Amino acid sequence: MLPYVVVHNAVSADGRMDRLEVDMEQYYSLVSTWKEDLTLCGSETMLRAPLDGWGNDGTCDPSAPLLAVADSRGRFRSWNKVVPSTFWRRGIALCSGATPRAYLEYLRKAGIEAIVTGEERVDLREALERLAADHGVRVVRVDSGGTLNGALLRAGLVSEVSMVVHPQLTGGTSPASMFRTPDLKEGEATPLELISSRKLKRGLVWLRYRVLSTPAGDR
Repeated sequence: MLPYVVVHNAVSADGRMDRLEVDMEQYYSLVSTWKEDLTLCGSETMLRAPLDGWGNDGTCDPSAPLLAVADSRGRFRSWNKVVPSTFWRRGIALCSGATPRAYLEYLRKAGIEAIVTGEERVDLREALERLAADHGVRVVRVDSGGTLNGALLRAGLVSEVSMVVHPQLTGGTSPASMFRTPDLKEGEATPLELISSRKLKRGLVWLRYRVLSTPAGDR
């Protein structure tokens, strides 16, 4: 069975994620809404995270969620800085048949489980099914950029979209939108149903949508 997958992002009023002055305190104050079992990130997101400033002393809350990183190319090598920590209790790398063997060996020595699915890229559907079956994962919160968000959307794996809309306009032509995917044909847009809308402080608006074309997992 597939878990319930929530894509939660901060965006500008025109749906962009770059050059945005994010209210991080407000953004992360909302994540307890879903009581996630696992946080799913892309490797690019983890590589850009300011991990050098993290004061991780290895202390772990046993009730904290798992952390999974989709990393087919085997780029993220700072697992010791994020797990175990106050945010996540354990780490799982999502790899593919193309992931370098040297990276898989690094994960083994670091004590990080590797789930290998797909040939050139991670088979996200199979990975989520295995996370549910092997680790009891029922709710996944995606904390990532448009590439992983888009791959999950096109694979029909997104159950809910949560957007903290900031009162800013970005514009531009770079592809830094919430869902970075190939263009659809006319009439193929993914239908949504509004779950809730809430005005937050400093002009922020929190929108939650159910993805109608995606069979949601059980909470």
